[in-house]
Parts: sequence; structure tokens; C-alpha cells
Amino acid sequence: MSDWFVYILQCADGSFYTGITTDLARRIQEHNAGPNGARYTRSRRPVSLVYSEPHEGRSAAASREYAIKQLPQAAKRELITDSLTKLQ
Repeated sequence: MSDWFVYILQCADGSFYTGITTDLARRIQEHNAGPNGARYTRSRRPVSLVYSEPHEGRSAAASREYAIKQLPQAAKRELITDSLTKLQ
């Protein structure tokens, strides 16, 4: 069972935020409503989850988070689109 997730949120302004967590539902709520959300997302609410992937540990999740953050926005959009296509 995976205990960490890498996730991408789409902000109200169309930008993306990438993070890691052990509890996706709680973290999304924090980004949308609480003071515990990332400073970046506080002024860009509401945010919505557009992508997530499981990882076996914090280190693996953090490495993947870094790799995703290095991608240009077009590549992030492609990653999101590809994952949605696989769900259909």
C-alpha cells in the first residue's frame, strides 16, 4: 500500500501547484479553506485536484514532485491529459 502521493492542483488562475501528502482529501481541503494551505494557493483559490500518483515512501514522492515541478506547463498538461485518458 502506498503511503505518499504526488499531486497536481489546478488553481483558479489556471496555474498548477505540485505537492506531496499522505492524505489527499485533507490536503486539498487545507489548500482550499485553511491557513495550512500553501502560500501559493491561498491567493489562487479555489483549487481542484487534476492529477495524483502513489509512491511507496516520502523520498520517492519528493523526487517525483521535484521532477514534475521542473516540467514546463505544457508537459504538465500532457501528463494530466494522459492520466485522464487512461481512466476512460
